Amino acid sequence: MKTSIRFFNDREVRAVWDEENSKWWFSAVDIVSAITGSEDARNYWYVLKNRLKKGNSQLLTICKGLKMVAPDGKVRLTDCFLQSDITELVKAIPSKNATTFLDWFTYSDNTIDGKSKKKAYEFMESNLIDDKDIGTTKALQQIHAYLFGGLYDFAGQIRDKTISKGGFTFCVAQYLDNTLKAIDKMPETTFDEIANKYVEMNVAHPFMEGNGRSTRIWLDMILKKQLKLCVDWSKINKNDYLKAMEQSAANSSRIKDLLKSALTDKINDREIFMKGIDYSYYYEEEN
Repeated sequence: MKTSIRFFNDREVRAVWDEENSKWWFSAVDIVSAITGSEDARNYWYVLKNRLKKGNSQLLTICKGLKMVAPDGKVRLTDCFLQSDITELVKAIPSKNATTFLDWFTYSDNTIDGKSKKKAYEFMESNLIDDKDIGTTKALQQIHAYLFGGLYDFAGQIRDKTISKGGFTFCVAQYLDNTLKAIDKMPETTFDEIANKYVEMNVAHPFMEGNGRSTRIWLDMILKKQLKLCVDWSKINKNDYLKAMEQSAANSSRIKDLLKSALTDKINDREIFMKGIDYSYYYEEEN
């Protein structure tokens, strides 16, 4: 079953794909949590649901119970609504965040990230990269071109300008070609070697935009090929990851610890990959 996770104000909004009708169903509890900030969203939804029943609301006639993976890892039956019915549900939740949530929810799929994320879902199941190219700059360029083709005019192209972020300057453009050739030659037979290669590629930052999203997929492909493992990104906290990556140019121990703790052998698990894409894109959202 295809699942998706979006984030509003750092709160998960889970969805499950209805293959028969080609539509997404969204968790009512997650929407309540995102809008209200309640620490007991399940109980909040229970109270709201009873209030809707007493008022003979038509909302409950279009609510459907579907199985979803809960935060504790267990699969539970969850009240869900179709994307087209979310507006009516949100109207029933008294909160000053309701309008902001609807703006985010309605247009999230039309942003560059939204469109790119859809491509990322497809890419992970496409087998477009030749096995011999995995772990190379060429493969990373192919990933970037697939994710951002038609969205950025530089999709898949190595940058020719020097860029920086948060006071850190990535590889100077005039040295980038030689740096990438050196990274291509780095060994990748052990976890430490692969992690080192990932860190060096992040420092290189070969594209004008979209480096993190592309390189995390690239890392998973290397791990899958060499070690029959991948990263369950949902187990890595966003802020922990960002801080570790900031430190990695000088000291890679923290990012290695985070990655190692999230390794899984479920390399063919569709949900692991779907959640991985969701979290990978979540890391790039502004706080």
